[in-house]
This record gives sequence, C-alpha cells and structure tokens, in this order.
Amino acid sequence: MTEIKIDTEFIKLDALLKFANLVSSGGEAKIRIAEGEVLVNDVPCTMRGKKLRPGDTVSLDGETVKIV
Repeated sequence: MTEIKIDTEFIKLDALLKFANLVSSGGEAKIRIAEGEVLVNDVPCTMRGKKLRPGDTVSLDGETVKIV
C-alpha cells in the first residue's frame, strides 16, 4: 500500500488517481470511475468529485493508496 500525503482538507477522487499515477490522464480517470472500477474504502465509487480525506483508501487494478 502506498501512502499519499495531502496538505489540504480533501482531494477529489479524479485528482488523486492522476496524482498517484494510477491513471495516465483525466479522461482515463473519468472513464474508469464511471465504469465502477475504482474502489474507495473497498466500495465501488462512481462519483468523480468524491472528496477523499486522510484515512481513506483508493484501489484500482490491484494498487491501493492510502491518504495520510
């Protein structure tokens, strides 16, 4: 599990996927989220603008990142 440190109150799901290099572009993030491929705290999430806060985990293609 990779840890991603944020210095703000939250980060949006699509931005996190790009920041953590889980996707190559915002367009890819949009599609993968819409198709339910992204798990937030082990639950499929289709909300591109979902606000993620420290303690949340995001998984895609067997890679998991935790926000700290």
